[in-house]
Amino acid sequence: MIVTLIVICEIGFWVLLAAGLAVRYLLRMPRTGLALLLCEPLLEIVLLVVTAIDLKNGADPSWKHGLAALYIGYTVGHGHRTVKWLDGHAAHRLAGGPPPVRPPRYGMARARHEGAVWLGSVVAAAVASGLLLLAVWYVGPDGETESLWGWITVAWRATGIHGLIALSYAIWPPKDPAAKGSAVPARDPEDVADLPVGGPRKDEEQV
Repeated sequence: MIVTLIVICEIGFWVLLAAGLAVRYLLRMPRTGLALLLCEPLLEIVLLVVTAIDLKNGADPSWKHGLAALYIGYTVGHGHRTVKWLDGHAAHRLAGGPPPVRPPRYGMARARHEGAVWLGSVVAAAVASGLLLLAVWYVGPDGETESLWGWITVAWRATGIHGLIALSYAIWPPKDPAAKGSAVPARDPEDVADLPVGGPRKDEEQV
C-alpha cells in the first residue's frame, strides 16, 4: 500500500504542477494556478499520515516506510527547485516572459550552483532522518527498527557522495573553452629577444 501511495503521490505531483501552470498562464488565472501549486505539499502530508497509521496498526517497519521518508525529504529539499525551473519555462513559452536564466556552466559560478543543489540534498537527508527517527521512537525499543536506521545511513551516504561531486567543481572548476580559444597567443621569448630595441631597422622597412 505504501509503495502504491508513493507512486500516486509522484503522479499527483506532476499532475498538479501541470494543471497549476496551465491555469496560471494559459487561462490567465494566476491566483487559482498558485492555489493548485500550493496543494502539492498536501500529497506529502497524506503520505506521512498514511505511513504513521500503517505503523500504528502494527505493521513492521520495512523498506517501504524508509522509502516514503526519503521521498518526502527529497520533495522538501528539491521540489521547490523543480517547480521554479518549470514555472520559468512556462512563463516564457506560454506567457511571453523572458527566457529563464540558465545555471552557470563554468568557473566558480558553476561550483556555487552545485553547492546550492547539494544543500538541497542536505535538507532532504535531514528531513528524511527526522521522520525516520520519529518512526523509531513511535515504534519503541521493542520493535524491529533496523531497516529504519539503515535508511538513515542510505540518506546520508547519498548526500556525502553528492557533496564530493559538488566539491570537485570547487577544486577543479570547469573552464570555458570559448575563453581559451579567444586568448592571444604569447610570443616566444626567443623571438622577442631577436627583435632590435625600438622596432625594425630602416633597411628592413625598405625591403
